[in-house]
Amino acid sequence: MRDWWKQWLTNLGWSQSLLLGTLDIVLVLALTYMILIIISERRTLWMVRGFIILMLASALSGRLGLPLLSFVLEKLVIGCAVAMAVALQSEFRRFLEQLGRGEFRQLFQPDRLAIPKSDSVIDEIVEAVKELSKNRIGALLILETTGQIDERDFSVPGVKLNAEVSKELIQTIFQPKTLLHDGATLIRGSRLVSSGIILPLSGRTASRQLGTRHRAAMGITERVENCICVVVSEETGSISLAERGTLNRPLTIKKLKESLEEALLSPTVDREAVAPSVLSFVRQIGGKTLALVSRLLRLPSTASRDKK
Repeated sequence: MRDWWKQWLTNLGWSQSLLLGTLDIVLVLALTYMILIIISERRTLWMVRGFIILMLASALSGRLGLPLLSFVLEKLVIGCAVAMAVALQSEFRRFLEQLGRGEFRQLFQPDRLAIPKSDSVIDEIVEAVKELSKNRIGALLILETTGQIDERDFSVPGVKLNAEVSKELIQTIFQPKTLLHDGATLIRGSRLVSSGIILPLSGRTASRQLGTRHRAAMGITERVENCICVVVSEETGSISLAERGTLNRPLTIKKLKESLEEALLSPTVDREAVAPSVLSFVRQIGGKTLALVSRLLRLPSTASRDKK
């Protein structure tokens, strides 16, 4: 036992550097896990993975003593980081907000997926939009896609409804004489969650033909990525669909239905369950690291202690 303590004290500096290196790896894996939790779409994940590979290549080239390659990769990583900050501004904004609020537990928890819409729900929405467009009644519908929207992203949350989606109810809400017709209506799964919602307007330069509803649809889809907005113009009756801050207009009823089916019926197609695999990978790395540290430090086994 004394020999083991002497050897441990002799190798204290080496073991300390090993522990710091292990801690460094664990923190990087934890940060990677949080990024994969926040960014869970397949096409976005490939971009994040490529960025991580570039960072690893830059760190490896520096360790191998390749100054020119390390310089080029370092500048490339910085450029990619700026480009990702622009392309993924909504995800980074949500990450910084959760970090600022101290919601550390939510950073390690995947977003709950919204209940996919059925064909009947989409048909009800399309029929309601068709009638509203025919009668030139303005409307603004927010439809969740891959997760629930935080009401703090709204300027005014609106009035709670919690009703089944139906074309009659949607048409009634947006009648000009009703109190809720000016705001937006939030649809989650097969439920009308709330109505009379006031949305933040987009700061982008847009055509003068676009009204407040169109700018609001662009604004919320810029701010929140897991939703789309259907807009019916009060002046022309034209139908528009906003997604990721981009407004597609004008749309036919057939094109609208196809777009809604693509976005809502299969919300998990573009998603990938990578977070649990990363978590299990971290656990495996942690177990193997502890076993390696124990072996290198030559810790006495339980059996040898019992014999002594």
